[in-house]
Parts: sequence; structure tokens; C-alpha cells
Amino acid sequence: MSLSLRQLQAFNSVASLGSVTGAAAQLDISQPAVSRLLSSFGNSVGFTLFTRHHGRLEPTPEARYLLTEVQQVLEGLQRLETLKRDIPERTAGHLRIACLPGFATSHLPKVLSKFLKSKPGVTITLEPDRPERIMEWIIGEQYDCGITDGRPRHPATESNSYQIRTVCIFPKGHPLGEKTEIWPEDIAGERLIHTRRDSAFFKSLEQAFSSRGIKIPTWIEIRQFTAACTFVSQGNGVSVVSELDAVQFLDKNVDMRPFRPVVPHTLSVVRPITTSPSIITLEFIEAFVASILPYVISEQESHG
Repeated sequence: MSLSLRQLQAFNSVASLGSVTGAAAQLDISQPAVSRLLSSFGNSVGFTLFTRHHGRLEPTPEARYLLTEVQQVLEGLQRLETLKRDIPERTAGHLRIACLPGFATSHLPKVLSKFLKSKPGVTITLEPDRPERIMEWIIGEQYDCGITDGRPRHPATESNSYQIRTVCIFPKGHPLGEKTEIWPEDIAGERLIHTRRDSAFFKSLEQAFSSRGIKIPTWIEIRQFTAACTFVSQGNGVSVVSELDAVQFLDKNVDMRPFRPVVPHTLSVVRPITTSPSIITLEFIEAFVASILPYVISEQESHG
């Protein structure tokens, strides 16, 4: 069976509009041309494509079954056309990123600065907000990708999660600096700055303390790691945070040591699954993931 793209387009258009006249206008060809395409397509498949009902052409049961496959082929060709156009234009375009508030002022600006150097025509919208709001935006296709924590799951999104190493941070000159690693008992008497009690990370951290028979020494509850880093940089308390955030403050009166037992912070990159991502979006995600790989817990660490 030898089929042409124009035959598939004519068949799909008539099935959608219910008339040869409408299909001819949509495809910008003559009505006789549409009729010829339908006739040759019908001969190729070997069955009747349409019947007339109340003045409208309706697909036969066999044609309706075939229509689903035809539409998938046409959609695939449309995606290919979009990809063909995007490849030479990947140095221009607009990228919409939703992220955790801390990332907007810490790690992400460095990643974006490097990314944009080779793409002078690309513009960025960077919107920080809480994880719940980020997911709403991604599900609603308002943003191209999102950077959030936890392990978000929704049928309208695709996500990849990474386990980020965590460290104990404290002001420089603190006695904790004499240790090579920090355990719960080492900070049982300290004033601990921590994430919100309803967060998955706090619950994991609290479990690390309770598993060693120690009550977690709560002091200040915050939403973002960067806030905890700021408090510590000003000489207030200690905290357990993502190493990704901690390294941004090492030149601001902050010292750090590995925290044990291993309590990873889960970071996820999400995007809408119902639309094909642009080349720019895929390249940014690749650049961002590469930037966090040095902070991802290795297989050896996770079992240590």
C-alpha cells in the first residue's frame, strides 16, 4: 500500500470537517483535488471511507479505526517539523523556569549566566515559589520546566530526581570545626535551624536523631536552606542543609562538615509531559543537571 502525506491530510481534514469543500479550503487546494486524494486513498486501503449522513460526510467504522493511526502519523510529522525549525534556532527563544526561592538567588544564577553566554538571543523568565505552586504551573504548562524538592508525581508531568548530599553548617571558629564529620550527638546541645516540620527533609532528619536516641534540638524553623545559611553566617546556631546551598556561603563566615547518618535532600527537575519540550528547554535541563552532579550522593556514600 503506497500512501502519500497529502492523502492522509485530505482524509483527516474531511473526517474533521465533514465536507470536501471545507477540507479544500483548509488545505488550500481545489475540491476536485481533495476528491481525487480521497479516491486514491480509498483504493489503497480497500474499503469505503465515508458515508453521507444529513448532508455531512461521516467516517465509516473502518475509517474511524484508521483515523486514529493517521492522526498520530500527522502529529508526529508536525513534531518533526517543529524540531527541524528549533534546531537551527536554539540560540534564540524564550525559556520559562519555575524554581525554589533559594535557587533563584544562589546556585541558579551561575548556571544561567554560563548557559546564556552561548545563546545571546535567549530570554528567561525565572519565577521562584513554593513546591506546590511550581507543580501547579508545570501541570498547567505555564512554565517549560521546574526545579523543586521531594519526588513530585503527576500524570501530566515528567520528573527526574537527584539525591543531594547534606552537610552540617556552623560559624567559622566553632568547636565543631575540629571534627571530620558531624553526628546527631555532636549537635544535641546546639541551637538547630531546620526546615519546616511538615517537610519530608525535616522528618528524615528527625528520624536520624531519634534512631540514635536523641531529641532533635529545634530552635528556628525556616522554609529554605538559604535562610538557614544566612542565620549561621551571622553567628546564629547550626543547621543541616544541602551541600549545594552550603557552598554558596563558605566565604561568608560559614564552615561545614559531612553529616551522618546520610540524610539526602531530594531535588527534582520537572516539565510538562503533554507538550514536546523545546531544544532550549532540553539544553538547559542538561546544563542544570551537569551543574549539580558534583553534589549528588554516590552509590558508595548511600551505603556508608
